[in-house]
Amino acid sequence: MKIATIIVRVLIGLLLLFASISYFFHLAPEPETTGNFKAFNVGLMASTYIMPLAKSIELLCGIAFVTGRYVTLANILILPITVNILFINYFLAPQGLPIAALLFLANLFLIYRYWDNYKSVFTK
Repeated sequence: MKIATIIVRVLIGLLLLFASISYFFHLAPEPETTGNFKAFNVGLMASTYIMPLAKSIELLCGIAFVTGRYVTLANILILPITVNILFINYFLAPQGLPIAALLFLANLFLIYRYWDNYKSVFTK
């Protein structure tokens, strides 16, 4: 189980690093969006701070996952972002749902594996 944890941790870290680095350095062209997803995307870009903030958190969490340091903190920080990615893909862009679901499940798996570090959060 320890090897599976390392594999999942590194894969999720590399995915987050790729997504954040390609956003900041414009390595991949923007995918063509239509309908409600386009309106949602325009709103995110109009806010001017949400996407850079989310991508910065993705970058920091990706580094934490790849290096294996501060994984417990990275799990907490990235969970709301993975939930939003899952919901955005479920409701607005279903073609990306498999990757979003895998990202969310990998995050839940890491939380399960590091559960001993979270126990103190849930005690009175």
